[in-house]
Amino acid sequence: MGGSPRIVAAAKGALDEAAAAAATEVAPAVSVALFDRTGIIAWRGIGEPRRDGDATARDTVFRIASMSKSFLAATALALSDEGRLDLNRDLDEYVPGVLFRWQGEARQVTVGELLANRSGMPEDNAYGDRALGVTREEIAALGEHGFELTALPGEKYQYSNIGMSYVGRAIEAVTGNTVESEVRSRFLGPLGLDSTRYEAGEYVPGHDLAHGFRTFDDGASFVPEPFVGSGALACIGALFSTVDDIAAWSAFLASGFSVAPLRPEVLSAHSRREMQRVHAVIPVGDAGPYRDLAALGYGYGLAVEHDRQHGRIAQHSGGLPGFSSHMRWQLATGIGAVAFGNSDVFRTERLAADALVRVLAAVDAPAEETRPWPATLNAAEVLDAAIRHNTTFADTGVLATNVLLDVPEPVRRARIDALLADIGPISAGQSAFASRIHSADDAAHLRWSIACDRGELFCEVRLIGLAEPLVQSLSVTSAEASELDGRRPRVIIG
Repeated sequence: MGGSPRIVAAAKGALDEAAAAAATEVAPAVSVALFDRTGIIAWRGIGEPRRDGDATARDTVFRIASMSKSFLAATALALSDEGRLDLNRDLDEYVPGVLFRWQGEARQVTVGELLANRSGMPEDNAYGDRALGVTREEIAALGEHGFELTALPGEKYQYSNIGMSYVGRAIEAVTGNTVESEVRSRFLGPLGLDSTRYEAGEYVPGHDLAHGFRTFDDGASFVPEPFVGSGALACIGALFSTVDDIAAWSAFLASGFSVAPLRPEVLSAHSRREMQRVHAVIPVGDAGPYRDLAALGYGYGLAVEHDRQHGRIAQHSGGLPGFSSHMRWQLATGIGAVAFGNSDVFRTERLAADALVRVLAAVDAPAEETRPWPATLNAAEVLDAAIRHNTTFADTGVLATNVLLDVPEPVRRARIDALLADIGPISAGQSAFASRIHSADDAAHLRWSIACDRGELFCEVRLIGLAEPLVQSLSVTSAEASELDGRRPRVIIG
């Protein structure tokens, strides 16, 4: 296992607590892990994957269902990087003859709209689960007869398995290969995801392969569920995998936000970031006690959460008769969770989300990492000196013309004096400026503190992105740091 001893210890504790709180009795077997960019840092297995006396192992293979969509999306974006597939073009340019109708009128739908679940095709989970093995000819026939839309293309999020499968048909049209072979050659092979495959028959007899089960009495009894097929919709839901492979895949995707993305020759960092940003807004609704969302949306093959405390989190669930799965990771740190269960009523999403929130809290993980511009740091330090030494703001040379027009200098000084009357004079001995930085929303923004005898001043600047950036707003308050922003970005200098 990788990771620092502190993170590993926190992960083991978080995983034990989350597993204890989960209703694992509704699945014969559960496999759950926490990981960072080095790999799995804590794992726990529960139960028997085949109900035959053999315990769940770390390399037990489970079906991951719709988590397969991230591999489909990555393949589409790789072809986009190569100039072979344009997500902004109509599907008809790659797969002619598919009809889409909105209120009786024919409409065009782009490849990107299908990939982001905003094509206007209605939600089809119940149908799609049992249609996984239909042939390409059957899906083509459905398209020729036409699909009825329940929203205008591009207008709103609606999760369509059949719709996204047509991205697979577009991939096949431009490559001349099946989607499955493209995924294998582009990602599974190069990234060493050797336990990830599209069909149960691809594993050698005797391989530790979890069987699917269903329960209709809250786990009192289980009924074996045969694997559903792997046909034209395989690209959106057929994959099998292990916690180690999914941890490696997640780390690869998450590293698109790092300064040193993993394996850039496999997929560009830009495309990985495109997968993990919102392309279709999803109503937040009731997110549950294990997370507090400000926003939620669908990217390309991944859902994206904006958590008020932990920042952006990429995730996706998978569900088929007999199986449930979920993966998620925080973009700022790459710390994530993956959970599998071989029962479709087991709530893997809740287990993974609970485990991730617990470990992020335990290690005090930042909500995001921000690198301020040199101009931002310089302007803040210049204004810090002006505030501490009571010199003129107008002479700093870092302010845009609006700042002292919006709030004149005498007013600003009077407000600072009023604050100091409550919290005491500014302390003569201040720690280094870098150590007093609190947070930054982006490269043009900074918050920092100035120590006083009975409290602190909290200062905030925001710059305008000109060729030579200037401060467009400056505020000084005595608010507690926690009141300024519940999220905790890590500010990186240099």
